[in-house]
Amino acid sequence: MYTSEFEYHRAGSVQEALTLMAANPDAKLLAGGHSLVPAMKLRLASPGALIDVSRIEGLRGIRVERGTDGDEIVIGAMTTHRDVEFSDVLREHCPLLHEVAPLIGDPMVRNRGTVGGAVAHADPAADYPASMLALGASMTIVGASGERTVPAEAFFRGMFETAVGPGELLTAIHVPVRTAGEGQAYEKFAHPASRYAIAGVAAVVRLQDGVMASARVALTGAGAQATRLTRVEEALTGQSPTADVIASAVRGAVHPDDLLGDHFASAEYRAHLVEVQARKAVLRAARIAAG
Repeated sequence: MYTSEFEYHRAGSVQEALTLMAANPDAKLLAGGHSLVPAMKLRLASPGALIDVSRIEGLRGIRVERGTDGDEIVIGAMTTHRDVEFSDVLREHCPLLHEVAPLIGDPMVRNRGTVGGAVAHADPAADYPASMLALGASMTIVGASGERTVPAEAFFRGMFETAVGPGELLTAIHVPVRTAGEGQAYEKFAHPASRYAIAGVAAVVRLQDGVMASARVALTGAGAQATRLTRVEEALTGQSPTADVIASAVRGAVHPDDLLGDHFASAEYRAHLVEVQARKAVLRAARIAAG
């Protein structure tokens, strides 16, 4: 199918993008385009204009900076999945994202698709949102009124809904550098064609004196949006990282009534998958943390 007619604008800077958005309030931002263009071809989206932000200088790259709470990794919103996959910085300082990137789509998607585009799109079956929640990431958003930083817990607001408002642009993602005694892991049951998560779980576990001093566990693919499994986190904290303890903590992690059910998987089956993937992710993260 073909898209409806639209105007095309290429922004050369963040300020130019903001100006173009103000002048074209019904416009959509174009980053990698792997979600937007198919939706336009199916006429699920018919914007009057596209504003291409993929080539804005300064919105691509991965670097370590000194943050207010310690070292952090700054990922430009237009950084591609391939950049993440092959980043030595992330391999060393944030292996969770380094692990997640090659699980996304196929090489064509990873070569063009962007981290910022995926995060801002907030597909309920995407891999990055759960990872950002488990890592305690934050997002920098720029608009006409200035710049603000939003923690991941407040950024994801619902199915395809985020804290990025009209006329605003996600410019960067901030992720804490992995600390000593910390393990990170991601496990998902993927749709065999799209590779989107039917149920995926990201886990970040920190060990101290032989017990799990903290745990952040987040879910994607099974509900209307990525969410943290706080009950599981509470059950893990202060406990020994044994297989039996972890299995007990994740048992009944979510209720089927809180999950999606469709022709891919029923809500009951997704609840089972969440428990399986959570157990695998937490156990592997704990073993990594233990060295």
